Amino acid sequence: MTPFYSIGSMYRRPGRVRDQGDRLILTRFAVGVCVRIWGVFGRESHNRPVPLSVRDEHSREQRAHTHSAAHAVVGKLPQLPLSCRLDRSNRVNEHQRLINGRALILYTPSHRKFTKMSKEKVLLAYSGGLDTSCILKWLLEQDYEVICFMADVGQTEDFAAAREKALKIGAADVVVKDMKDFFVEKFVWPAVQMGLIYEDRYLLGTSLARPCISKGLMDVAVQRGCSYISHGATGKGNDQIRFELSCYALSPTIRVIAPWRMETFCQRFQGRSDLLEYAKRSNIPVSATTKAPWSMDANIMHISYESGILEDPSVAAPEELYQLTQSPTRAPDTPTVAEIVFKAGLPVRVTELVSGRTMERPVDILAFLNKAGGEHGVGRIDIVENRYIGLKSRGVYETPGVTVLHCAHRDLEIYCLDREVLRVKKYLADRMADYVYNGYWYAPEAEYVRKCILESQKHVSGKVVVEMFKGHVMVTSRESMHSLYNQELASMEVHGNFSPYSSTGFIEINAVRLREHHRVFGTANMTKHFSRTESDMKLI
Repeated sequence: MTPFYSIGSMYRRPGRVRDQGDRLILTRFAVGVCVRIWGVFGRESHNRPVPLSVRDEHSREQRAHTHSAAHAVVGKLPQLPLSCRLDRSNRVNEHQRLINGRALILYTPSHRKFTKMSKEKVLLAYSGGLDTSCILKWLLEQDYEVICFMADVGQTEDFAAAREKALKIGAADVVVKDMKDFFVEKFVWPAVQMGLIYEDRYLLGTSLARPCISKGLMDVAVQRGCSYISHGATGKGNDQIRFELSCYALSPTIRVIAPWRMETFCQRFQGRSDLLEYAKRSNIPVSATTKAPWSMDANIMHISYESGILEDPSVAAPEELYQLTQSPTRAPDTPTVAEIVFKAGLPVRVTELVSGRTMERPVDILAFLNKAGGEHGVGRIDIVENRYIGLKSRGVYETPGVTVLHCAHRDLEIYCLDREVLRVKKYLADRMADYVYNGYWYAPEAEYVRKCILESQKHVSGKVVVEMFKGHVMVTSRESMHSLYNQELASMEVHGNFSPYSSTGFIEINAVRLREHHRVFGTANMTKHFSRTESDMKLI
């Protein structure tokens, strides 16, 4: 009888990082090829598997020439448990020791050579700074092949220098993607249209950039065949949530390596001093110092500052911190006046009225308003906010251009929308702002709310004139073909179609509940809770 061998191999499934990466799942998986080994292998092959020793590679290759099909030949492999708990620092070596009774060797007759399995690929969200440069080196030490990804969303960055730095550290490649137009048109402009503002103050500059960057990150990960992505976000912040939720929504099978949530990484690197020492030992060029006064994140929409001296809310941010705006006290003595045209809630044109200069491209509109608003100190805020993870944090933000757009859009909305529609829309915008801040841009609830809000914007079209002056932006006039404002009806000079006599019944109906409340509980006199003196009014 012709001997038949079903020779399985250990297919190395990429090690899935779970619980801060310290559990590696190894799965036994057949290559999917059953090799019929005919008598040409010699009499002894009927009784035992073909060994993978160096001494018989040549003879095995000669024997394989007689076969037209590809053969996957492996030696005796140890029986492995389905889950092996491995120390991360020795993950790769231990994995090879376990899988190698002898290492997996694939033979392809058409190439006439043996090839070892390639390294797993990681796509690192790279900034060129201290943290991600050290993480790049650390990933290489874990025996990953690392490709770096940088998204140009309008930040001031020397991308050529960052690319050269990453390649010098050991990155296989660096991908720099220009996403400025995509960011403004697909994220910033919809946020203006929806009127998004978190906790009534924060215009979500960083929150909007994260799903944009995640889209570019996942596109490159798919193109380059990366099994993992990695980032330098800390375990206390919002960005880790925003990045990972966005990536999982776009590609559910992607896996994440988050070093700042991994126990061994955190034990090795307590903070900035340890990173600087590691960078020095690893010949990583850095410009950071041990006394960085704050951290900064920038894009074409805004700049945010946190950490360092800003962690004490009682300490005012120094003036030298600000880069996008100047102090209102040093602003020009002449206001800058601009006309902003909206169509269905979206800015479509801005004209500086003094010079007549007109911008229509979204990126150009935002750049102009950033410059004009920044010169007058518009868009500065210093706040304590509620992070999604449960902490309160202090942040300082500069968002001059979008502050001007938000002010103008809100004024036009009130001018055009029905009162009750406006209130429902405001409620939905608050919910949408929470979704964006918390990292749910691609979530189904966000998509649903976005569609509801867009329905309210179909008649929000017109033009608004704004004046930027010494830290303030003020609307001075507005026009729209869809306005619900009726000048004759609102005029105090003529009655128009409004009957003042009807107001009597309106007041009487609304007074019913107040009279009933008085009948049961007596006078609702709020003044009795206060005691007035000559100098002040004190709460009792």
